[in-house]
Amino acid sequence: MRWDGQKDGADRQQALPGLPGLVRSVRTPDFADIVFHEVNAKSVLNKVQGGDLPFGWTVNPYRGCTHGCTYCLTGDTPVLLADGRTKPIAELTVGEAVFGTVEGRFVVTRVRAHWQTTKPAYRVTLADGTQVVSGGDHRFLTDEGWKHVTPGRCADFEERPFLVKGAQLVGTGRFAAPPAQGEQYRTGYLWGVVRGGLPSHPDVLARLREYTGGRVPREQDLVDWPVTPGEEWSKGFLAGLFDARGSSTGGQLVMSSADGAVFDAAVLALTRLRVGHVVEVRGVRVLGGLAERLRFLHLIGPAIPRGNAVEGMTVPVTSRLAVVSVESLGVARTLYDITTGTGDFVANGLVSHNCFARNTHTYLDLDAGRDFDTQVVVKVNAVEVLKGQLRSRRWRREHVAMGTNTDPYQRAEGRYALMPGIIRALADSGTPFSILTKGTVLARDLPLLADAASSVSVGIGVSLALLDRDLQAGLEPGTPTPQARLDLVRRIRDAGLPCGVFVAPVLPRLTDSDEQLDELLASIAAAGATGVTVLPLHLRPGAREWFARWLLRERPDLAGDYRELYARGSYVDARYRRLLAARIGPLLAKHGLDARGKRAEVGVPGDEEGLWPEGSLPASTPPAPLVQEQLTLL
Repeated sequence: MRWDGQKDGADRQQALPGLPGLVRSVRTPDFADIVFHEVNAKSVLNKVQGGDLPFGWTVNPYRGCTHGCTYCLTGDTPVLLADGRTKPIAELTVGEAVFGTVEGRFVVTRVRAHWQTTKPAYRVTLADGTQVVSGGDHRFLTDEGWKHVTPGRCADFEERPFLVKGAQLVGTGRFAAPPAQGEQYRTGYLWGVVRGGLPSHPDVLARLREYTGGRVPREQDLVDWPVTPGEEWSKGFLAGLFDARGSSTGGQLVMSSADGAVFDAAVLALTRLRVGHVVEVRGVRVLGGLAERLRFLHLIGPAIPRGNAVEGMTVPVTSRLAVVSVESLGVARTLYDITTGTGDFVANGLVSHNCFARNTHTYLDLDAGRDFDTQVVVKVNAVEVLKGQLRSRRWRREHVAMGTNTDPYQRAEGRYALMPGIIRALADSGTPFSILTKGTVLARDLPLLADAASSVSVGIGVSLALLDRDLQAGLEPGTPTPQARLDLVRRIRDAGLPCGVFVAPVLPRLTDSDEQLDELLASIAAAGATGVTVLPLHLRPGAREWFARWLLRERPDLAGDYRELYARGSYVDARYRRLLAARIGPLLAKHGLDARGKRAEVGVPGDEEGLWPEGSLPASTPPAPLVQEQLTLL
């Protein structure tokens, strides 16, 4: 086979700029209009942050990307973390907890992906002085919905909404820079935390050890107050006092002290830093809304996390965040972006849309169309790197999951054949593993998987949403047909392997009639599936816009129904979920898919009833709730 990308003068315009470890970018006639970016990865065994999933590690030999990243911000843009602090977007890591939004309130979510690219940069300036530098495709939330930084056309050729002068963005506005924590700050912190009562919080004690080398001053050592304390001393003092005697309950920031000198010093420090405050019976309280409270926390930098001052709070809408100007910098800059569970994050106080491209569309079984399969990153050295990581003395042979983020049996696997080596490496090391796929390429490796299952525990899951071939072709272009996936389930079971099926997503008014569900579950049972979980359609930001366009084009008569069913956010209406669960239960029992008489494994997001279907996890892994937000393949 001749690789066009290796020819002199080959078209390399779609190569991903700045991609770490890039070996080459190539095309092949077998995959029209797809560019494969072959990279040498440093690691393929990735730790999963957080404890909500039944596995702690993943392996992803492939990574999809759209046009080298659609959105993006400069690396120094501060992002609001779940602990209330900020971190430059360039320094974020996968799994890190940040704030996103759901139904107009701040909620904690996690970073699912993080990357960089090089694109022309634009500076957005707001009325309160907030500035962000981003790519022209980036989107911010306004009081009229999501808008791009610059004009242009979307993938469906519609004119996209963009920022104009006077457009009102949503959020708190610019974040205060954190303190430098120099000598004056450290001295002030010691005064505040010691005179405030020296709490036993581990973060406070760790900071004290760092600042003092282990010798913490006693209260009687801190008697002579500084004559002319500066701003840095004042920041440190307030941070120490807030760690010792501060409260952020209900979002209100209050400090108290029975020591009159300490209390007076706190009031003077707040005045010196121009922080609005009021003296009350319970202490001194920081005035203002969430923007002012965040400014205080970021300005002083306490050691104890204060994410509870943000979580659950309403996202502010204020005229202070009106657009003053959008100007081109005339140069290309290195820009960064992330994907989160909520589809957004908070960048320098502004609600910012993340790059949803691959993740949210594969999550709905809606990817593999031209716009979302045109560039695929291939970790060509995945097998060798994985073998090295599995040989480490620190490896504890924990459950490794594949396919929860990117399908390991996508069409590219037919070309690169990385999975056989990965399966052998895991089995030879005694590591249990699971695979979630909608790709029939897996059938090639069934003998190898059966052999692996003789030495380690193996789980296999297949995603299958519907039987209607015409509807499937419109919703899942480029994916194997429903019949092909049913045949895959049958072949997996014939090979003596378990196979759980994810009926996801069930589409209200389209694939959820009793007849449709009965036929689908009958077919799955006939194929021999060991278990089933049923999940209704989940419409997070990004996927919501894609599906809305499809619905208006193909079934405009249902647009009103969907507006009502998804009026409250990404999850379908709770009443619909309950009705679906009530109808699914008897059907599962009818076809022998009700977990052999145990509690029906029905996925009803938000009702805590969804479990991973039997057979989709290694037998050594206990049954676990299925957190739909955290899976991008379904």
